[in-house]
Amino acid sequence: MENTKKIIAVIGTRPDGIKMCPLIKELKSRGEFKVTVCATGQHRDLLDDILETFEITPDYDLGIMREGQDLFDITTEVMLGMRNIFLAEKPDGVLVHGDTTSAFASALAAFYLKIPVFHVEAGLRTYDIYSPYPEEFNRRAIGVLAQKHFAPTERAESNLLSEGIDRNDISVTGNTVIDALRTTVSGEYSRPALRPARGERVILLTAHRRENCGEAMRGIFAAVRRVAEERDGVKIIYPMHPNPAIRKVAENMLGGCGNICLCEPLGVGDFHKILSACYLVLTDSGGVQEEAAALGKPVLVLRNTTERAEGIQSGGIRLAGTSSVSVYRGITRLLDDRALYYAMSVAKNPYGDGRASEKIVDILEQFCS
Repeated sequence: MENTKKIIAVIGTRPDGIKMCPLIKELKSRGEFKVTVCATGQHRDLLDDILETFEITPDYDLGIMREGQDLFDITTEVMLGMRNIFLAEKPDGVLVHGDTTSAFASALAAFYLKIPVFHVEAGLRTYDIYSPYPEEFNRRAIGVLAQKHFAPTERAESNLLSEGIDRNDISVTGNTVIDALRTTVSGEYSRPALRPARGERVILLTAHRRENCGEAMRGIFAAVRRVAEERDGVKIIYPMHPNPAIRKVAENMLGGCGNICLCEPLGVGDFHKILSACYLVLTDSGGVQEEAAALGKPVLVLRNTTERAEGIQSGGIRLAGTSSVSVYRGITRLLDDRALYYAMSVAKNPYGDGRASEKIVDILEQFCS
């Protein structure tokens, strides 16, 4: 079609994939857009399952993942790879998500070529440049480059307005991760051994943040081990991150305990099903905070700050820090205080109604017309 607009959607990591795939499918369902999907490969093995689940095949795959790569490697390889793709495709706009290095490097490459950047999940802030690292910088930098800012919440919109972004360039849409749950929280487990037993309270743990590596991670794992050893009827499931340094510490500190299950990373379908069936979530992830809130699961955030303050205000999320004492206290209080647990589990989900992708594409149709 003569008036069809060319959009390139960039996916770099597992969270990108979960949150971008519903949006890509919505874009593809509309005749106004020709959608080109580019996977950078920042999370190679973890991303394949997401793409398969949502039945999306990338048109380009930069395949940048290398053993021992650092932020310099990721940034330069993504920028050079995206430059070549942008020059070949000549898109009318580039969609990037969130705060990954893939998103930042792609947005910068688009800016250098004067291609409009559309930022999904815009406006999240801690205002601590090193927490989370490098994500806080990445999302602030993308905010400077973007033409359209799709903010998941009113708080995110307020952050952008305070930074001088024109109100007309911001749209509050909800978070596309809520859209994704419609696809993934259904069907059977492919890992039935992880299904909760009768009367068992399952604690789902995710821990991977770059800034938590080292002493903070050891504090988290020490608290988890202590809870596991002291409490009957509690099962802790930790899908280990591929980072070899994190896995080594996890195996040393959490291995050999009967009610701690260390497993390989889970497919998105299994992960969301276990999330929907668990009792409590411990995480340093951003996206898991949103997913858990949508499913009514109390969350202890294993960080000292969070860019998702809406969850704390709603009552469903609490900051636990990373010290063994604070994490232990946070877990045991939720295991023992039924009133607190109930209050957190019925907190209102602040992240939207599951129609974020539809709203974003409606806005893009108007912007690109």
